[in-house]
Amino acid sequence: MKKVAVIVGSLRRDSINKKFAKALAHLAKDRLHFDIVDLSDVPLYNDDLWETVPESIWELKRRISEADGVLFVSPEYNRSFTPVLKNAIDWGTCPHGKNVFSNKPGAVVGTSPGAIGSAVGQSQLRTVLASIHVVTMGQPEVTFLGRRICSMST
Repeated sequence: MKKVAVIVGSLRRDSINKKFAKALAHLAKDRLHFDIVDLSDVPLYNDDLWETVPESIWELKRRISEADGVLFVSPEYNRSFTPVLKNAIDWGTCPHGKNVFSNKPGAVVGTSPGAIGSAVGQSQLRTVLASIHVVTMGQPEVTFLGRRICSMST
């Protein structure tokens, strides 16, 4: 069974994006194993920390390395993806030459209560993922508005 590392861009205990990720994991349970990576102990990126790397960074990098693909699940904050996701990406791509995301298949989904769900944030995230060599699926696009489907194209 293929393993998918799931990176949720919200740390909130009752995050609707975390609930969304768990619902997707349940729907795919016969075909994929979803490994939801906990980012709550991942410190803000600081190059000085490579001198004594926190265990949470090694855990993040290990779980992504062992996965067959990565699913990014993010709310939209101010027309962008979240700092939590950017921070995880920065740790995962460093140090130079040790990018755990490189050539991994990836997908982006998300939900936010705003009028366009997480569409703009997803678009910006896709741009960053292309620059770190994630092989991002272009379709289907799934954006949820609060708790109901806002847009879905295939």
